[in-house]
Amino acid sequence: MAGTACLWLIGMPPAHAWDDVDGPAAGDPESIGRYAAGCAVGAARLPPDGPGYQAIKLERNRHYGHPELVRFVEALAARTDAAGLGLLPVGDMSQPRGGPMIEDHASHQLGLDVDVYFRLDLPRLPQAEREDLDLPSMVDPEQHRLNALFGDAQLELLRQTASDPSVARIFVNPLIKQAMCERQWQDRIFLRRLRPWFGHEDHLHVRLDCPPASPDCVPQAEPPPGDGCGAELASWLDRGRLPSRAPGQRRMPELPMRCEALR
Repeated sequence: MAGTACLWLIGMPPAHAWDDVDGPAAGDPESIGRYAAGCAVGAARLPPDGPGYQAIKLERNRHYGHPELVRFVEALAARTDAAGLGLLPVGDMSQPRGGPMIEDHASHQLGLDVDVYFRLDLPRLPQAEREDLDLPSMVDPEQHRLNALFGDAQLELLRQTASDPSVARIFVNPLIKQAMCERQWQDRIFLRRLRPWFGHEDHLHVRLDCPPASPDCVPQAEPPPGDGCGAELASWLDRGRLPSRAPGQRRMPELPMRCEALR
């Protein structure tokens, strides 16, 4: 894994990589740059345990985010807990100062992204037992359909998450988007925020909008009008089995000057 990880960060300076930073940069909370080329000031750390959730893979030191993201996770977990959906396994957010990660993610750099896993039947575990969990895929790759692990609880988790007005978009596997489109919802506006993408078979990747007090945060373009359940989704489904990552080699992004000063 480490060998593969180093390949995509071609051009990364060897000194003081972003994952070596011990703690957040002091200052008022702010997200700086683009989701895949930026950093964060004044990040907060999500507590490892809270009502309705447990943070996993803690040794990666990626449970930092803009305070708005921390509040979002805690509020979402409280809602899903009240609905009886189970404990949310909360995966990667951002590093203490954001910035590029050596492996796994091109984005997650502003403290505004979080991965929430679809496995909702886990008990609350000791922190030492959360590093190497079985987090199964919801997709049967041979049959090109969802498997029996994906059900009403996962559908409701997605609905509740995408209905939050602070959410910019949620990346999911195209087959999961299809399942959401096929369900009869009284209000379908939230479906627009569910964006089909490579991978994302075992988790949803939530992205928040740029916070108001982050003038140097570059917002992503709005999703196209409509619920995204027509030709756009069909174009993804017609590809058949997708690779787990977008094609192409990742490279070290050019970061804003303000970010370079934080390392």
